[in-house]
Amino acid sequence: MHKELSDEKLISLAAGEDPEAFGEIVRRWERKIFALCFGMLGREDEARDAAQETFIAAFRNVERFRGEAKVSSWLHRIAVNQCLTTKRRTRTRSEEFLDEETNEEERVFVAPAHAMPSVKTEQGERLYLVRQAVVSLPGDLRQVVVMKEFEEMTFQQISDTLEIPLSTVKSRLYTALKQLRGKLERLPIEVT
Repeated sequence: MHKELSDEKLISLAAGEDPEAFGEIVRRWERKIFALCFGMLGREDEARDAAQETFIAAFRNVERFRGEAKVSSWLHRIAVNQCLTTKRRTRTRSEEFLDEETNEEERVFVAPAHAMPSVKTEQGERLYLVRQAVVSLPGDLRQVVVMKEFEEMTFQQISDTLEIPLSTVKSRLYTALKQLRGKLERLPIEVT
């Protein structure tokens, strides 16, 4: 019954007489929200937690959704805020536990290293280095790259989601891509 309904209608139902309608929102958006969180955080466990917290926060605030933005933009904004909170917590924890640094091979961009068919191939190695370069970008630049290049959002959607001017989105993407090119040119891979 819920599968045919729009996101906005599902949110309306979830806020009213049918809280189960929110389950369809989660089903539709969980992969994209996880991918966004993973792109911003670089760790699978943190991304999973941030995505879960995103949907919990959305469900708790479902009655406050006024339809001024698309449901997708609303969820992306909640996810971005959750990732920023997670990064602040992680930064504090890492300052306290510097000796407990995790394996750097797990800090990849889209998929954990063990999920790649062959990290040792030239293509796998190149992909790993590109992911590492993206993860090393400052957070405000990384989130724009993730949303534009990996989530395939438009500049306007990113602007709406992050609540920043369109010109800022474009300049952040330009700066991020310039920094990525500089990082990748120093590595033993071909930059196309």
